[in-house]
Amino acid sequence: MLERFDVVGVDPRGIGASEQVKCFKSVRAQTAVLDLMNVPFPVTAAEERNYVAGSKKLGQACSTTGKPLTANSSTAEVARDMEMVRRAVGDKKLSYLGFSYGSALGQYYANMYPDWFRALVVDGVLDPTAWVGKNSKQILDQRLRSSDGAYKALIEILKRCDKAGETKCVFAAGDPVKRFAQVANGLKTKPVEFPDGAGGTIKVTYAVFVSAILGALYGTTAGEDVTALAAEVAAAQAGGTTAPLLQRVKAAKSARAYDFPYDNGLEAGSTVICTDGTHPARAESWPAAVDRRDREAPYFGRSWGWIDSQCASKTWTVRDKNAYTGPFTKRTAKPFLIVGNYWDPATNYRGAVSSDKLAPNARLLSSNNWGHTAYGAGVCATTTIDNYLLTGTAPKDGKVCSDAPQPFTEPLPATLSAGKQRPPVVSPRPVSILG
Repeated sequence: MLERFDVVGVDPRGIGASEQVKCFKSVRAQTAVLDLMNVPFPVTAAEERNYVAGSKKLGQACSTTGKPLTANSSTAEVARDMEMVRRAVGDKKLSYLGFSYGSALGQYYANMYPDWFRALVVDGVLDPTAWVGKNSKQILDQRLRSSDGAYKALIEILKRCDKAGETKCVFAAGDPVKRFAQVANGLKTKPVEFPDGAGGTIKVTYAVFVSAILGALYGTTAGEDVTALAAEVAAAQAGGTTAPLLQRVKAAKSARAYDFPYDNGLEAGSTVICTDGTHPARAESWPAAVDRRDREAPYFGRSWGWIDSQCASKTWTVRDKNAYTGPFTKRTAKPFLIVGNYWDPATNYRGAVSSDKLAPNARLLSSNNWGHTAYGAGVCATTTIDNYLLTGTAPKDGKVCSDAPQPFTEPLPATLSAGKQRPPVVSPRPVSILG
């Protein structure tokens, strides 16, 4: 690929080497607000009250101190910047590969500049109409259904674990679906503690556990990682000997740790989510909406549901007058490629299907790989994408790749059995649609 292309990365507005979105005048002012939101997601009524209060303060800060950048950083602005970069480097047509939130950017570009790309791939796809939610009173997860995708993947893993048995899955004893529920629900009333490897301990609450499970679902070895983590926590609950806590649990625990120097990650992500879309009016409505999502997609409805609580329109009042809200049905001069994998825990596969239906000149590529996005997870999907980017010739619509590695196909090492210690696993990619 590099023999044919120079790869150009662009920092969108507000992050990286671009001018920084900054909604607070100091780290101290920022910390006072973010301390109210310093949990992976709220579970108790007290945590919800704090989270709502913090969400309102964050929205207000980004609508005042954060201006004018928060009013000029929608995805449409980034698409326009990308078009300027295309011209600046002298490309006659754009060649683009976008993952996750990058799938929204790619679809915006395709509809704003339908004649100006030679090859465009979106992988891990957000339905742009659901992303915008024009005139919608639904929270973002109700529209995107990220939690549905994560729950679907989790249950499939647990069922396959049961079928594979204890020689291939460390969590296969009993009914894994019921056992997982017992492990998770037990943490609501009695968290467990693990040694942190430095003489201290880390408390694993329900929210930390679910966030760590979601992080594990992001990887191509999701089956093994999810069941290993569940088995370790189950062993701790039973009073057994515990291994040092997985790195992914440490990542989940510190997911909202903010310190000097000024970290604008949440503010930059919020700027895009809140400015691109329409959201319910009051942050106080989120607890009920999130409860509904968690009933529909257990564990993850609450985890994904709070991602846009700061976007409530009564508190996030800044808007981008040049934001693009559709249509997303333009006929492009060249076909573009939409890629979705069945078990994506962040960008639900249904988003790829619905995006394909919107676009008159798109091709859908489906993959059976695990994790978030498909590129690099299987030879078929990766080669198909590479061939399209190299030649500009899109594959046949509806192509399915089924060669990606699947969980529980190999026997466990002799030193491992259900509930016993196992090797540590590396940290997951950050849990985010915007990653």
